[in-house]
Amino acid sequence: MQKSLKFSNKTKDAIIICVFVFLCATIFSLDIFHVSPAQKGEKVKAEVVEVDNSSLMIVELVAQGEQRLKVKILQGKFDGKIFDAVNLQRSQMELDKIFKVGDTAIVSIPEDADENTTINAQDHYRIGWTITLFALFSILLVAFGGMVGAKSLISFVFSCAIIWKIVVPLCLLGYNAILICFIAVMVLSATIIFLVASFTQKGFSAFCGTILGVGASCAMGWLFTYLFKINGAVMPYSQALLYAGYPNLSISDLYIGAIFLSSSGAVMDLAMDVSAGMEELKLRNPQITSRQLLESGWRIGRSVVGTMSTTLLLAYTGGYLTLMMTFLANGVEPIDFINNPHVASELVKTLVGSFGLVLVAPFTAIAGSIIFSSKKALTNNIKNRLLKG
Repeated sequence: MQKSLKFSNKTKDAIIICVFVFLCATIFSLDIFHVSPAQKGEKVKAEVVEVDNSSLMIVELVAQGEQRLKVKILQGKFDGKIFDAVNLQRSQMELDKIFKVGDTAIVSIPEDADENTTINAQDHYRIGWTITLFALFSILLVAFGGMVGAKSLISFVFSCAIIWKIVVPLCLLGYNAILICFIAVMVLSATIIFLVASFTQKGFSAFCGTILGVGASCAMGWLFTYLFKINGAVMPYSQALLYAGYPNLSISDLYIGAIFLSSSGAVMDLAMDVSAGMEELKLRNPQITSRQLLESGWRIGRSVVGTMSTTLLLAYTGGYLTLMMTFLANGVEPIDFINNPHVASELVKTLVGSFGLVLVAPFTAIAGSIIFSSKKALTNNIKNRLLKG
């Protein structure tokens, strides 16, 4: 009987994975926001075979001028051909790059190019190492987590598909960014939680707590973005986006959506921690009352929430380490530091995200005390334990 249950569970997991692989492929094939490339032609991988730095000047810390290259095309219809290429310097350290012989670059070849055409060397080619890094991550996740790790990997890919192929295009089309991000968080939360926990009391408790916590972050983000007078332009490339032909976009809504979208992962983690602890208590003591379960869930959440809120703080401040160093190096006073729009935006992002984390623990405890105390909860939990072997 137990072997039959195990087989049934493995078959169910395999079907779920196949379904989500199909969904991921379908979403990645969507073309909600079609944009024709500004320059016709192809972008391909090339090897740098010769470098000429005679037109390159280093002025203080930045490079000016251009770097002349000879590159050997490694793919496409010009595979094996040698082209002259130019690497223009913008005097921007975050965008400029210097090539050396043997480097692999991504180059842009115009549609009407011939062997005498000088092409543009855009950047270092990073696709290969990106695939390698992702492959190592996937192997480690599946090797450590087994079937749960495989489902986590699928949820990771599904999240990328939802954000890149649905959330970003719909926001560009002018739909309300707060609503789009909230719906996306609901879909991703359901996918990730139910893929990992299946359709169990634990999964439903974690999902309810997550949605309530994210909803609280959304409301707090909207309120304090207004009170702090943050217009969203503090986000990277937001002004460039407006000037690229999208002046009607509400970058404030984009900023609010980004707040709870970026903190939703930590909210899910905390909700699952509380829900899993409450499930274990119910299994160990089937006679535990709803009130006792609520109090236990409350204490579990209280133990975890302190470190999780610090996690958000460290994650956000790590991205703005150089900004803080710049202020300190220039002797900026605390009053100017706190009132700086970049700092204020990070304060709102960190504290509002932490509000969601603090609230998700009691929300999950309340939801769990109701769900786990239902008449069918104990029977279903025992059945699920048997299915897992």
